[in-house]
Order: sequence, then C-alpha cells, then structure tokens
Amino acid sequence: MKIMEHSAAEYLPILHDLDSLRKAARACRGCPLYEHATQTVFGAGKVQAQLLLVGEQPGDREDIEGLPFVGPAGGLLNACLEEAGIDRDEVYVTNAVKHFKWEPRGKRRIHKKPNAREIAACRPWLDAEIAAIKPALIVCMGATAAQALLGREFKVTQQRGKPIETQELPRILATVHPSSVLRATDSESRESERARFLDDLKQAAKYLKKHAA
Repeated sequence: MKIMEHSAAEYLPILHDLDSLRKAARACRGCPLYEHATQTVFGAGKVQAQLLLVGEQPGDREDIEGLPFVGPAGGLLNACLEEAGIDRDEVYVTNAVKHFKWEPRGKRRIHKKPNAREIAACRPWLDAEIAAIKPALIVCMGATAAQALLGREFKVTQQRGKPIETQELPRILATVHPSSVLRATDSESRESERARFLDDLKQAAKYLKKHAA
C-alpha cells in the first residue's frame, strides 16, 4: 500500500497497543509541526475506556509537560466531568493533532489552528488510539476534532450534544472545546457557555449509562 506523503502512517508500530503507539509517536515526523514543538503529546487515560475525549491539539502547558489537557482548559474539563458524574480516571483523553502548533507573540507562544493537511497527517495516530481503546462513545471537543472524524462539512453549532451513528467508528457526540468557554468575553457569557458544555457532557454520561456494557 502506498503511504500518503506527509503522514504519520509510516511511523505506526507493528503492535497497536497504547504503549507501543505512545513510544512510536515520540519519533513521528509525519508533518512539519514536530520541528517547533517540544515533544509529541500523545493521549492518556484508561486503557479500553468507555469514553474517549478528543480535542484539537496540545497547548503550551501540554507541550512542556507532555500530557494532554493539563492547562486551564484541562482544569475546566476536569471540573465539568466531575459535575457530569464522569470519573476522569475512567476516560481516555487525546487530541486530533499531537504536536503544539504556535506562533510567537512577544515572549509567549500563542496557539495557531492546525490546517487540514496537518490534521490528515496525524489521523493515523487517532485511528490507532480508537482501535486500541474500543470506546463506546467518542466526544469530540471543538470543530477541529469533530471535522477530523466526521468530515469538514460538520457543524458543531448545529449538531452538538447528540450521539451520531457512523459506519466505521463508535458513536460520536460533538461539543465545543473547553478553551472556547474560557475565551468568552464576559462572566455572564462564560457561565452560559460553561452550562451548555456541562449539559453536553451530561448527555454523554446519560448515553454511556444507557448503552455501554
């Protein structure tokens, strides 16, 4: 099989268990993002978790620490998971893109949205994680994660909070990325967006309780 140019596919290990995938991902050069990132930030959490959470890409803190969702967005996610009745230790969290894409702004490194080619190049890692974990439900947080799995025409604003059936993947529920809640312009908007995000996670918890084995 011919390997797509600029893809992580050639870096996948023979064994697709999470430990093998995580080790192999450290050496991934499937797209140019590795050149400016500190390290690969692979997924983390329970093996064969019933719930898989997918974000966009690691941020500054994640890039430094090497773990997903350990920054401010991760703090909000953890709090909302707890309120929704979901045990953070029972889920697996990852990103559609495994390297931090950023641009300088003074002394700070500012998040820059990955493009379609970078998302496609990193897709083999995400597919391998899904295959290894076999979740009952995937929650895509943000448009990048949702479109990576459901196509570029998918609109989170129109279909958030509803489990979606797919032919090749587990059921998927889309919501916003927790960082978008933190970016709300005022406290009232922030509370409103947080409530909606929490409600989406409650829908995920309700689905798992009803359908998961």
